[in-house]
Amino acid sequence: MHIFRRPDYQSEVTQFINQLKDQKPGLEAQQQAGRALLWDKEVDRDLWTEYRAGRVAQKPYVYFQNFRTTDS
Repeated sequence: MHIFRRPDYQSEVTQFINQLKDQKPGLEAQQQAGRALLWDKEVDRDLWTEYRAGRVAQKPYVYFQNFRTTDS
């Protein structure tokens, strides 16, 4: 070790997270389980290709209604 080496800096937030992980060892497993609920999904790419192919093009201005009058 070098004579002038300083100890590695850790911010207060990093220290807090490390303390929290020490106090609650199952925290990371809970985080991964929560992520799996919302984000880690199996995607059926063939089905999504069919969904995208079945889209109907949106009209340029959706609030305008094309009323045809038959006055003549």
